[in-house]
Amino acid sequence: MDIQSVKQRFDIVGNSAGLNRALDIACQVAPTDLSVLITGESGTGKESFPKVIHAYSARKHGQYIAVNCGAIPEGTIDSELFGHEKGSFTGAHETRKGYFEVADGGTIFLDEVAELPIATQARLLRVLESGEFIKVGSSKVQKTNVRIIAATNVDLSQLIQNGRFREDLYYRLNTIPIQIPPLRERKDDIYLLFRKFASDFAEKYQMPVISLDAEARQLLESFYWPGNVRQLKNVTEQLSIIENERVVNAETLQRYLPDVSMQKLPALYTGTGKNDDGTFASERDILYKILFDMRNDMNDLKRIVHELTATSHINGKSAQYMGVDQPPYSGGVRGTKIVSPISIDPVDGNQSHITDTEEFVEESLSLQDQETELIRKALAKHNGKRKLAAEELGISERTLYRKIKEYNIK
Repeated sequence: MDIQSVKQRFDIVGNSAGLNRALDIACQVAPTDLSVLITGESGTGKESFPKVIHAYSARKHGQYIAVNCGAIPEGTIDSELFGHEKGSFTGAHETRKGYFEVADGGTIFLDEVAELPIATQARLLRVLESGEFIKVGSSKVQKTNVRIIAATNVDLSQLIQNGRFREDLYYRLNTIPIQIPPLRERKDDIYLLFRKFASDFAEKYQMPVISLDAEARQLLESFYWPGNVRQLKNVTEQLSIIENERVVNAETLQRYLPDVSMQKLPALYTGTGKNDDGTFASERDILYKILFDMRNDMNDLKRIVHELTATSHINGKSAQYMGVDQPPYSGGVRGTKIVSPISIDPVDGNQSHITDTEEFVEESLSLQDQETELIRKALAKHNGKRKLAAEELGISERTLYRKIKEYNIK
């Protein structure tokens, strides 16, 4: 069968190699009765592939039932799948057929199969091995001829290690694996999907089709899309309904991509106090400045200690630095190591080795202490003028005022 015709029939958009490979496997396995396990991130469109497999199988005239295992409460999942007898539990007022009985001769798609309880997994394994099941509250064994296709967006091997999924069931389900690639690995398909969704929503809501300019398209294709195709569809629908302009620019599109800033590395503090657009830097920037200043201070301290250990002469019994001014610092005591590798005899001046003496003073790593110290220094540098101090720190004057109040800085 031709993959393009399959895409048209099931409304599948895209030409990426990963997508074509998954469709090719689905078409090849369809005529068989082998179990299939479909894996992929949430929102990648896993639910389309069981329909393809069922439609091109010998069971295409039988029942096709899709079951969301994660949406059925644990107490009723066995009843839903295998049925129950009248009076088998509270509320069982009549005998009920389960999905495996109803779909006899057809296909059952178990979405989110990792959510099945362990007891239900044992029942499912029996169906896969022998085609037998027992209704809840019954002792009669029934037979069914059902093909099972399962899907999950989690790592089943990790669940097996944690004792939350049966290993024997995994191998039964995973006879034929199909991996659906995430949208970020289908860069060339992103704009095709956007145009498809935009056209569908324009027809649905009776409005002109929305489109993107060049910069917006570049932003669309570079976005990480953690929600995959489902997220792209939601964003397209929001743009179609909310925006009056039918040509969307990058600035407008970015408002609908709340996680886009998380996909980029944070900009380092430049010392100007303002961003490129003229706005003041965020509070995050001042924290970065604190961390970098702390690193520089530690490097300076290491250099000073190294020079002191190399040049200082130590007299008397105690190992002390003499005539050396320590660099002023009031934001907590840094971790300092004092070492006296040599002792000088006060009588004849001969040197003798003694055991190193080490003293460690714990450094304050509190960001509040560091931030308070920087604010004090900035205010002192600018003679208490908050506006100039705020620009020096890279925050707004209002934020500086709030922090002065919060930290009780005099």
